[in-house]
Amino acid sequence: MSTLAGDTPDTPARRRSAQRIPLNTLAIAFGLAGLAGVWTTAGRLLGVPELIGQLLWVVVLVAWLWLIVAHLRRGARSAETLAAQLRHPAQGPIAALVPVVGMLLGADLYRFVPVAGLVVVVVSLVVAAGFAGWILAYWHTGSLPPEAFHGGYLLPTVAAGLIGATTSFKVGLPGVAMAAFAVGIFFWIVISTVLLARLAFFPPLPAALTPTCAILLAPPAVAGTAWFTMNGEHADAVSTALLGLLVVMALQQLALITRYRVLPFSLGFWSFTFPVAAAAGYGVEWLSIAGFAGWQLVAWLVVALATVVVLAVAVRSLVLVTSVRRGARRAESVLRRADAAVERR
Repeated sequence: MSTLAGDTPDTPARRRSAQRIPLNTLAIAFGLAGLAGVWTTAGRLLGVPELIGQLLWVVVLVAWLWLIVAHLRRGARSAETLAAQLRHPAQGPIAALVPVVGMLLGADLYRFVPVAGLVVVVVSLVVAAGFAGWILAYWHTGSLPPEAFHGGYLLPTVAAGLIGATTSFKVGLPGVAMAAFAVGIFFWIVISTVLLARLAFFPPLPAALTPTCAILLAPPAVAGTAWFTMNGEHADAVSTALLGLLVVMALQQLALITRYRVLPFSLGFWSFTFPVAAAAGYGVEWLSIAGFAGWQLVAWLVVALATVVVLAVAVRSLVLVTSVRRGARRAESVLRRADAAVERR
């Protein structure tokens, strides 16, 4: 199994044999961004100190940069090309998370350094749009097996479009925001239809890809947040419709818990984190609109649930990576002793 750290020594024999880091590890920064967004919303609506959310955004920045550097370093040592990884039916679409997280970071930066934040958002939007256009054209080749289709296929167009709508509006680009929102909604309808057909009429997803089913929870929440950002936080036909869709998707995820529970833990479990956090953030916004007695307590429970999910996955990931690194060191030690024995002979 490939990990983010603990590479074996860079010997000439191994320099071009290292495997690329799986692209699903990019969901780590995405999940942390979701958690930072929840606490930023809590700071705005529940009176939480703004510093908490901002510290989490710093963590997101560090994780995002670290993941990019780790992927580039390992890729430079791998015989597999980046183009081949991007064309991989399981991994390719997940690369969209690099510019998507960049948009979120840029929107946060805009609050403190407007010009720099605007530049980061615009560059991320351009990269996301370019990647979406490229991968859509690649899908037209007809080389994708239907069995490979999974929730990650929502990322290049749906996640990028809807998050692009929110972040564009925040940095003063309302026209771009509406265009991005339209892209996200259109491809949400198209890709979700194909995905649900794949899940219904083909064999179940393999264990490594099953957590991507959680991504179905994210679009109504992210679309709702984008709509609130562009039109203000109040109940209307669109926001209410999106809330209804979110409730149905949440019920679906609850029904899938029995399937999720039997899965062996992997870094793919980060697929759960952003959808849960996005749903929590949109839920807190709706609770503040409802304004019933005790809504703050319910909102705090929602924030706590999202935080527990992300932290639980983070802790399990650290344990997993640590154990893999120890195994790699033991294997390397055995190889060294074997090499030394051969040389002595």
